[in-house]
Amino acid sequence: MTTDTAVPTATAEPRTGTGTGTRADSIDSPIRLAVIVGSTRDGRFGPKVADWFAGHATLRPDITVDVVDLAETPLPTALTHRPGPEERTALEAVTPRLDAADAFAVVTPEYNHSYPASLKNAIDWHYTQWQAKPVGFVSYGGISGGLRAVEHLRPVFAEVHAVTVRDTVSFHNAGGLFESDGRLKDPEGPDTAAGAMLDQLTWWARALRTARTTHPYGA
Repeated sequence: MTTDTAVPTATAEPRTGTGTGTRADSIDSPIRLAVIVGSTRDGRFGPKVADWFAGHATLRPDITVDVVDLAETPLPTALTHRPGPEERTALEAVTPRLDAADAFAVVTPEYNHSYPASLKNAIDWHYTQWQAKPVGFVSYGGISGGLRAVEHLRPVFAEVHAVTVRDTVSFHNAGGLFESDGRLKDPEGPDTAAGAMLDQLTWWARALRTARTTHPYGA
């Protein structure tokens, strides 16, 4: 059974965007964090989790946040090497934002022991945008807290040359943990977990941004 409170093989192609990942940012410039809302299904719980996490991240002066909601920026489901005008218009709402990001936080449910097709589609439409950048995971679900989806995502991101951080944030039986206004009933544990993951993301983001600037990835 597929539930939102729990949501073709990874390919390096097609590739879109420049994905140079090189900018003259100083080492102290804020990290650009793209928070990706992976679920697109009707009645989804993901925005509530994403809003909480994005709000937590924006409290840090060393991070700027861009929330990329795949339901609000739907991508074509048929991959192609030669996107037409409609495909390019859809991609333009997502690709430049992924390209500009220094790090990613993927908010994912667990569907049938794995992650949503919409998330896989977004990954497969891009390639260089992920390269040599860190990825963290915020998962939610039933008893598993979405952690099986996270473990399936790690090798997918490895294939596109991203670096996944160890620590995650997971919400087990997520529907009962949030108030109707999106606040957590007991924020202490999740706040601590989010802080630890953001520490890892910012460390890797700075290190890899410096590395991409001094020696472009793949050059």
